[in-house]
Amino acid sequence: MLALVAVLILVATRDPVQLEWVVLLAAAGAPAALAPRHRLFGPLGRFAEVVIIALAASQVAAAAAGDGWGASAVLPYLAVPLTAAALSRRTVEGSALIGVTAGVLLVSGAVTTAAAGERQLVQPWYLAVCAQWLVLAALGLYTAATFQRVVRARGAAQPQPYAEATRLLTQLRSVARQLPGATLDPGGISEHLVEELLTVTRADRAAVLSASGGGRLVVLAQRGADRVDWETTLDADSAIADAWASQQPQTAHRSQARSHPGGDVSALVVPLVAGVRTVGLVALEADVASAYPLPVVARVRALTDPAALRLEAALLFDEVRSLATNEERQRLAREIHDGVAQELVMVGYGIDNALATVHSDAKETEEALRTLRAEVTRVITELRLSLFELRSEVDRHGGLAAAIAEYARTVGASAGLRVHLSLDESTARLPAATEAELLRIAQEAVTNARKHASAANLWVTCEVDPPYARIEVSDDGQGIADQRPDGRYGLAIMAERAERIRGRLEISPRHPSGTTVAVVVGTSPRRDNVRGSTAPEGE
Repeated sequence: MLALVAVLILVATRDPVQLEWVVLLAAAGAPAALAPRHRLFGPLGRFAEVVIIALAASQVAAAAAGDGWGASAVLPYLAVPLTAAALSRRTVEGSALIGVTAGVLLVSGAVTTAAAGERQLVQPWYLAVCAQWLVLAALGLYTAATFQRVVRARGAAQPQPYAEATRLLTQLRSVARQLPGATLDPGGISEHLVEELLTVTRADRAAVLSASGGGRLVVLAQRGADRVDWETTLDADSAIADAWASQQPQTAHRSQARSHPGGDVSALVVPLVAGVRTVGLVALEADVASAYPLPVVARVRALTDPAALRLEAALLFDEVRSLATNEERQRLAREIHDGVAQELVMVGYGIDNALATVHSDAKETEEALRTLRAEVTRVITELRLSLFELRSEVDRHGGLAAAIAEYARTVGASAGLRVHLSLDESTARLPAATEAELLRIAQEAVTNARKHASAANLWVTCEVDPPYARIEVSDDGQGIADQRPDGRYGLAIMAERAERIRGRLEISPRHPSGTTVAVVVGTSPRRDNVRGSTAPEGE
């Protein structure tokens, strides 16, 4: 467009000096061209362009034939700033640009004298050319704005991948509940959202929280130098509860943590709303005053609105998977209890009868029967422990540490192991799916130690500080290299479970003997706050 204007100016005036207006237009348009969506440089550059266009139109018209037609050599460039404003979805700014152009054309025409000695403003052709291009500019702006609305409407009407996933997962969840008896990872999606938010605003502490039943929230992802015991109840007097209830962003001048050292704090809580349902919250805090004005809130919402649908799809997937696996565990427990276990009990009764009716003095036969009886008793004990493992779940109110402790005590008592527990659990909870996988990993590690390690002592450590958790099981038995192949199969199962929850499985020898198996989820924060529940080591 600059090249076209330069050619038209030379044709109309035959004066190369008038090309200085082209240079001025290039300089004025540089900020808007380099940063068209910048909230300051873009609009200022476009306003500078229209002012120069209006001034150049009257001056070029005066240097041309003098009848006002020369203004048409410059005014075509008016389409450039208006198109840029329309493509940036700034219709109001575009209307203001047209108004500024009209005003400057009138003022410049009133003070500029044509070759005939009369003011430009009284020349009919000058007024006609200016009116023509202003009307064309207004029509172009309206057309571009209409086109933008049509494109957005068509985009909204097209099926979205996450919307389709949400619909299908909702149907699958309904079906799973009616049965008798990526990138879909909530933690990964939440961590990615936190990273995106930190690029558009300041936050010394940030977290993504989601509902987990019982009127409480769980921390899916968290950033910050210190551990934050976020307010996770929805009936408290907090911006978190207000944002959940109102489905509107809430700002506050106090921290949303249960304990905070004080000082200037700005808090912003933005609900993650998918349709009419609140699926989670984003909490941001900065240790300065007034850190979240309305423009910042708008930028944050621009990221959280699309993330809400992705998070809902991931949470639905987790719920469906949990329903399916829980039902499968219950089915296996019933089959074992009603099938193999009952048959083995009947075999034991048969052996008892055989022992009672033996009249021979053949001690070899009697000893064989006693050995068989002991083996049957052992198999029944194994089956009962398997049933206990299948039916063990993380209680909604007890927590992960309590479930692991109960299992370790039960297995230790049946196997003659001395169990040492060290429990360190925050009042906040991990997502239900993560707690379930950690419990299964701990159960597998304890079972391996009982079956294959020939240990006398078992040490179980549980640290839970959402989104961080570390479960460690150690024994003083034989090393991992001397264990049976089925023990290694159990390690492979634990590795798969750890990978599903984006955790790390660590296996190492214990000095002077034994093995340590640990699973770690998240990164350990600084531990400077009171825990929700503890148990002394050596229980």
